[in-house]
Amino acid sequence: MKQKLLWLVFALVTAAQGASLDAETHYPPELKPAQQDAQAAHLAAELLARYHYKRVPLDDTLSAKIFDQYLKSLDSEKLFFVQSDIDRLSVNRTKLDDAILKEDLTAPFAIFNLYDRRATERFAYARTLLKKGFDFQQDESYRYVRDKEAWPKTEAEMHELWRKRVKNDWLRLKLAGKDDLSIVEILDKRYDNSIKRLSRVKSVDAFQTYMNAYTMAIEPHTNFMGPRAAEDFGISMRLSLVGIGAVLVELDEYTTIRELTPGGPASLSGQLQSGDRIVGVAQGDDGLMTDILGWRLDDTVALIRGTADSVVRLDVLPADSGPDGKHKLVSLVRKTISLQEQAAKSSIHSIVDGNATRRIGVISLPSFYEDFAARQKGDRNYKSATRDVAHLLGELKKEKVDSVLIDLRNDGGGSLTEAVELTGLFIGSGPVVQQRNASGEISVESDTRTGVAWDGPLGVLINRSSASASEIFAAAIQDYGRGLIIGEPSFGKGTVQTMINLDQVAKNKKPQFGELKMTIAQFFRINGGTTQLRGVTPDILFPAASNAEDFGESSFENALPWTQVKAANYSPSGDLKSRLPILLTRHAARVKKDKEFQYVQEDIAESRLLRKKNMVSLNETERRKEWDAQEARLTSRESRRGTDKTTKEDAQGKELATGKGRAFRDDGLQAGERNLAKELAAEKERKNAKDVFLNEAINILGDEVDALKTSVKFVARVKPVSPLAPD
Repeated sequence: MKQKLLWLVFALVTAAQGASLDAETHYPPELKPAQQDAQAAHLAAELLARYHYKRVPLDDTLSAKIFDQYLKSLDSEKLFFVQSDIDRLSVNRTKLDDAILKEDLTAPFAIFNLYDRRATERFAYARTLLKKGFDFQQDESYRYVRDKEAWPKTEAEMHELWRKRVKNDWLRLKLAGKDDLSIVEILDKRYDNSIKRLSRVKSVDAFQTYMNAYTMAIEPHTNFMGPRAAEDFGISMRLSLVGIGAVLVELDEYTTIRELTPGGPASLSGQLQSGDRIVGVAQGDDGLMTDILGWRLDDTVALIRGTADSVVRLDVLPADSGPDGKHKLVSLVRKTISLQEQAAKSSIHSIVDGNATRRIGVISLPSFYEDFAARQKGDRNYKSATRDVAHLLGELKKEKVDSVLIDLRNDGGGSLTEAVELTGLFIGSGPVVQQRNASGEISVESDTRTGVAWDGPLGVLINRSSASASEIFAAAIQDYGRGLIIGEPSFGKGTVQTMINLDQVAKNKKPQFGELKMTIAQFFRINGGTTQLRGVTPDILFPAASNAEDFGESSFENALPWTQVKAANYSPSGDLKSRLPILLTRHAARVKKDKEFQYVQEDIAESRLLRKKNMVSLNETERRKEWDAQEARLTSRESRRGTDKTTKEDAQGKELATGKGRAFRDDGLQAGERNLAKELAAEKERKNAKDVFLNEAINILGDEVDALKTSVKFVARVKPVSPLAPD
């Protein structure tokens, strides 16, 4: 009771502060926990205490970490709370454990409500600054990354911070060529949309944010997912959903069709196109139409999705119509949509060197996806990364490629089973990865297939965003000596998670609790080491675009430490060390002459310098000098490209790998503020841009093929065996 009185007093004080700031500010409604939230939290806590790999008691010590993580998730850049807010909130620093154990979420929801209120106030204040304009002749600067800064001490200090923030937003648009009237319109809409989004935040959002603060205070990769988030995760793993086959975005409060999925109901109907706005949704042939204007995108998507072969009717405002234009009614039958854009893909690249032509097959794998449910049911056609890659390898063999490159850049992982089986496509039967559970027991995960799908030269391309299952695969290929690892050191995530359906545990008839993604083990390489913290170090290193201190496992304060176990019983299938010196020499000589590779290195160096500086001038003259210098650099590059006949076609109108091409310079706009058609055109241009790192990896594999074909000492690393055995 005393605790609730403290929060009542606190709420009255903050309400009085808000009223004095701006009487016209419309604050979001106060959020309250649902009855099932406290039950779900308590159940999750019990499971974490019993089964998590790093068993941490839910006590005052952990509560303090939850408190810090919660504030970080709400206001990581110190843009909303002031120090006095933090001082008041700190009364519950060691009591957030009680909120879960006693099933009383009053405190965490009060913290979230204050955040919602403060954020609304900041954006409302930002809008008032637009009426005054700015003096860009002053010599002042703005620190744009503030996660390591102190909380502003006073409201006056906070206002000064936001004055500089808005001034920087204005200056970016001004440098991009926008006039003052356009700038005011763009920024006013931006800040107003932020306020509207805050007003649409729901209790489930507050609860999920708090629960993730709890889970991530234990260890970075343990997460809580509400029912809707869990559904989206399932879709990402099975690469399919039931719907109309349209990618939707929110633009100016309209649910807008970004693009149509080929072969989906929306595309086949011929009645919808990119830019059309959906303003109403009805179920069945005669259901009532629900007006969705101003709705959250996820709420609209939930209405449009449904069961296969059911009817959904859409009230559509065509792309070329104004707000008062004529609507049209579109009736569609929902179907299962395969997300092929997120599946494995292959391509063939030719390298011509004199009279010799080397053909390199590239397989790009965005994730280690698997339809768990379909596989458990015995569906022989279940969606699987391994099955898709095996099929693509078969096609590449028919095309008589000389080598294969598996591109795992930005592949954040997925199914452990898929990682093991995918490795088996290249090594045959044998151990792939070791696991150690919370009890210290070590088990070895092996592939049991006796055949391989590809026994020729192999390369794996990784970057800092290659994590988890990607690292298992890359590490195993490296330990077996089966292929070259090329690129940046990987993420460094050496832990294994499992999904626990809380509703199944609680035996709920309807989904209401969500799911818990919990770390249950740590994985180790077959050589006994682990990728935890250190990641996989490539045999041939490329320049690292990211900073290990800011991105990757080593950036987490509570990440598990690096350790090692005994090596598994395995026999390397090859030794690449003898070939590495010549490959490294040829790589170094080639990139030294490769203008595009040198440009990427320059951009990475500049990016690191800017990150370290973490400050931009708010003086227009100074910023224009920087802008002009950047333009001159890009112009010089384009001029040099134009004199090189071999790169002119590739470079014309395309960006660099780091995204600094002329067509992609800073326009001062944010997502959702650009013209949709131009946004799609720019995205297409990015996809078609010359991929410097991919091209060099292909060249490296071409060098390896040359070395193998000219070396009298070459012995096949993998003996020919029988074809891939069926499941």
